[in-house]
Amino acid sequence: MAVITTHEKPREKAVVCLSGGMDSTVCAAIAVRDYDAYAVHFSYGQRTESRELQSAQSVAHILGFKQLLSLKMDLFRQIGGSALTDENIAVPDAPADDAHIGNEVPITYVPFRNAHFLAAAVSWAEVIGAATIFIGAVEQDSSGYPDCRPAYYDAFNLLIQKGTKEGNIRVLTPLIQMKKSQIVRLGVELGAPLHVSWSCYSGGDLACGVCESCVLRLRAFREAGAVDPIPYRTTQGPSVTVE
Repeated sequence: MAVITTHEKPREKAVVCLSGGMDSTVCAAIAVRDYDAYAVHFSYGQRTESRELQSAQSVAHILGFKQLLSLKMDLFRQIGGSALTDENIAVPDAPADDAHIGNEVPITYVPFRNAHFLAAAVSWAEVIGAATIFIGAVEQDSSGYPDCRPAYYDAFNLLIQKGTKEGNIRVLTPLIQMKKSQIVRLGVELGAPLHVSWSCYSGGDLACGVCESCVLRLRAFREAGAVDPIPYRTTQGPSVTVE
């Protein structure tokens, strides 16, 4: 009897900018559904550099990434100007009314950071033959960073088209128009490993619970009706158990 064989079409490759944070973890879970995913992580002198790398490694392992490329860049630490990279600038607590978060660009903004990250991701994508790059940028419910806006990525895609060999690489931002609570719900639905993600701006074994990133994350879990699975030193308000 003849043996019938099937030949599955090889999956396309994608590069995922993987910080290890909540948004990038959910973005990574989206990418692995349809692509052979390759993660690129950046250590750039941020306060939580080693902790973020640990999270990125865990996320990549759990989701079955083909490779994690860990890149170290020192320019942001030398340039300074951000509380994330300059030890002389304190990471501020979030305002008491978290509705005011995002009204202005905060001191935790790292000047033009995502352009450097995307440039490296594009270079690697050209080498490995990937036509898609994922990044978990979020405009709504964010801290007001200018490099998390849709127009920024529209412009960057035009730059890639003009400045690469084939001009066919595109940056996708599947979360950019979503609220943080929607991202949490999507992450739970996809089985994203949020328990190993890290969002805190401050160093330490436990998330601080009071910086803008922690407050936005905790608010998102409360609004989603979920419990944040990572430990905190303190939190602004109780979490809500999933029913």
